[in-house]
Amino acid sequence: MSLYAPDAPPPQAFRERLRSLGYVEGENLRIEWRYAQGRDDRLPTLAEELVRLKVDLLVADVTLATRAAMRASSTTPIVMVTSADAVGGGLISSLARPGGNVTGLSLLLAETSVKRLQLLKEAVPKVSRVAVLWDPATPFHRAMLKEVDAAAPSLKLKPFAVTVKGRGDLGDALSEIVRGRADALFVSQGLSHDARRALIDFTVKRRMPSMHLNTELVADGGLMSYSPDFAEMFRQAALYVDKILKGAKPADLPVEQPTKFVLTINLKTAKALKLTITPSVLARADEVIQ
Repeated sequence: MSLYAPDAPPPQAFRERLRSLGYVEGENLRIEWRYAQGRDDRLPTLAEELVRLKVDLLVADVTLATRAAMRASSTTPIVMVTSADAVGGGLISSLARPGGNVTGLSLLLAETSVKRLQLLKEAVPKVSRVAVLWDPATPFHRAMLKEVDAAAPSLKLKPFAVTVKGRGDLGDALSEIVRGRADALFVSQGLSHDARRALIDFTVKRRMPSMHLNTELVADGGLMSYSPDFAEMFRQAALYVDKILKGAKPADLPVEQPTKFVLTINLKTAKALKLTITPSVLARADEVIQ
């Protein structure tokens, strides 16, 4: 159950790792992939549908998907892949002893936001007023705003929050960004294809540098992103699946955190924005899109 399409790179990495562990779809493995198609409101229905199929376990990527799975079943093992803050979000008791029927991987995205803000300022030193997109329905976003506000003074930044209504609805966000006289955009929100396109077109038109949480948005034209390697997290999730299918209980499997992060910079976008990325940041980039 995922916000990713089944043919996206992270799900493909999940399937590849399962194959390397000896699982062959159609022989000893059947995957019932359910794609939310950018609509968070579909997740509860998808989770209930999978539970009715009596699957051996559920794999859920983001926090909202994990919560939907937990509401659908308190007994089916659940492997979370990219939960933003599993302990703070109440999904598990602790990283070492998750308890219940949930285990997997968890991020500390609120804390990672400070690093992303630092990289944005270092890459484009002239940035001052930063519009921070946030969604009240996204569990970790309130903590993210607090971290950003606390770090901003030392970076000589003035952030202001701009509310979006969900992955597929920017609401009045673009006009609020203009009214707030933002000269940069900070995005921690997964977006639907149409919302993503509208946001990126807006930043290019207004020559506004943007920092994203997801590499895909940079590939589509955003300026830069700093994020966990989501494909690697899906590979790690496959290891949890293997252990549970071999008899391990989720409550006994400690929750892991990502160790690999990826800095991606789109130089084509930088040129369109008439920006020169500072050499120190460019040298640290894991991926540069020309």
